Amino acid sequence: MSAIERPQATTMRGNPLTLVGPEHKPGDKLPDFTVVDNGLKPVTAAATAGAVRIFSVVPSLDTPVCDMQTRRFNEEAGKLGDRVKVITVSMDLPFAQKRWCGAAGVANVQTLSDYQSGSFGQAMGTLIKELRLESRAIFVVDPQGTIRYVQYVREIGDHPDYGQALAATRALLA
Repeated sequence: MSAIERPQATTMRGNPLTLVGPEHKPGDKLPDFTVVDNGLKPVTAAATAGAVRIFSVVPSLDTPVCDMQTRRFNEEAGKLGDRVKVITVSMDLPFAQKRWCGAAGVANVQTLSDYQSGSFGQAMGTLIKELRLESRAIFVVDPQGTIRYVQYVREIGDHPDYGQALAATRALLA
């Protein structure tokens, strides 16, 4: 069975690109996926359970908007406490993610890499077919594994709606 393709689902500098995988909506269950941590150990969707999760999906940490997005969620994670896990997913190599976090002083966000199989991107509908990068997206998932907030950012160079994502996260903590 071939993967779902969503032509023109995102753009880069106005140019349409195809996303591979389904478009999720609030109420969907978090699908299974396997990514790797900075030590190249596999991490599955189930392994992230047990807390409210913010999945901050970025094309590459070494670009300005991705850098700012990850720094912003790192700052917010420090305020949200241990009932929230903030996870940044990109196609960057784990070594590059670790280097970037060290250089940026980012310690409250876990970086996970989808470079091996694109499993996360295909499961979450964020894999850009033409570039084999992740598109920009935010998913807030409750401790039981239900997606409660979704934003697929239409233009890759635009910021997500931090306020809405954080409001959805705080609502799950109330």
